[in-house]
Amino acid sequence: MKAQHLFLAIASAASPVVQGFSPSHAPFVTRTRPGESHGVPTTTTTSLRDMEGDEIDIASRRKLEALLKPRISLADQLEQQQHRQQQEVSIEEAEATRGMPWTESIDASLGDDALLYMDFWKWQMEFMKEHLTDLRVESIEPQDGMDFSYNENAKKKARIVNVCFSSKEYRKIRMTYYDAGTATQVFNSVWYPSPEYNLPVLGIDLLAFNRKKYLAIVDFQPIHEKEVDHAVDFEKVLKPIKESYDSLKGRMSSKFYDETQFFSQQMLFARFEDEGIVQKDLLPAFQEYVKTHVDMLKSTAPEPAKKRLVLERHQEYDSYSAERDPATGLFAAMFGADWADGFVHDFLFSLSEKKEGGLAPFMPPGMGGGNPMAGGNPMAGGNPMAGGNPMAAGGNPHAGGNPIAAGNPMAGNPMAGAAVPSR
Repeated sequence: MKAQHLFLAIASAASPVVQGFSPSHAPFVTRTRPGESHGVPTTTTTSLRDMEGDEIDIASRRKLEALLKPRISLADQLEQQQHRQQQEVSIEEAEATRGMPWTESIDASLGDDALLYMDFWKWQMEFMKEHLTDLRVESIEPQDGMDFSYNENAKKKARIVNVCFSSKEYRKIRMTYYDAGTATQVFNSVWYPSPEYNLPVLGIDLLAFNRKKYLAIVDFQPIHEKEVDHAVDFEKVLKPIKESYDSLKGRMSSKFYDETQFFSQQMLFARFEDEGIVQKDLLPAFQEYVKTHVDMLKSTAPEPAKKRLVLERHQEYDSYSAERDPATGLFAAMFGADWADGFVHDFLFSLSEKKEGGLAPFMPPGMGGGNPMAGGNPMAGGNPMAGGNPMAAGGNPHAGGNPIAAGNPMAGNPMAGAAVPSR
């Protein structure tokens, strides 16, 4: 093959690739109009030339492009598939590190239905993998030798596992499962939108005590005092979902409305004793709220100019929540004060500001390191909310407060007859 023919073959084969990454006036490609002359023969077709003036007609060029494009596309597809598989493996590995999803409780004497909220965990994991863009694991780095991804108190038969993810849509999605056998079962998750989305945080808190008393909270937690200060009016979208579930329309005592105004009007809130509600109503309602939050975010135009504002609100939200979260008491009793302090600040509310001296753990009655009901049934007699609103954290929640954090599921029984103290 002559040198000029070799150049021609290379140019022909490379043309589709070159054109894909070059301006429209790339070398070797000339498009002229009839009657125009720029020192080259006038033509109405696009042609490729080598240095000696040889041509490949447009039909031949298209054949070459047709041959090359599938190969390039296939390579891209394989690379993307490999990337997805690697991501799935890493996500699977992160979840499986501590044996999740668990199939039996830390109390081996219990049946296979002891992990009441594991279906919620499993569904959320699959949903995130299928519907979030570039879902990836965020490592939970040990702090001062303490592992926040898992802890266990074998003597008191309690364990906690945590994972954290991010995606294009969410800067942080944390998941927690707390298993203390029959005494306490908890699933907790908080979804923080990426800061270019001025939207509410999705908060989920599901708790069971002695398989007799249940508390459920699922809400689009506003980060601003007024709904109109968010990018979308979200409550009207939630209303028809909530209307479908009479069992989840619970209301807190009006005695505490001033302290709970940070909850959306469409918060799913329920206190119940019928465990059947968990699967019949709570699971599908939870799924609808999660789907709606993701749909809302994906249909909202990002606002890069709002990033700083949103992050500031998230930071205030975390700081307020960390300071008031009564779960610190349970964590300290179960896993030690140092671990509890680090866990609250470095995982649960990682944007929070630590105050000198650390957190001052508050433990409601009945949380004495084991069965949160051990101090007597706080639900017995009268309104279980009468002794204090478990979600009430005092002050204006829109100053960055986390409406769910103040009734953190790990805080033992949030319905214990004691109000969360304002600090």
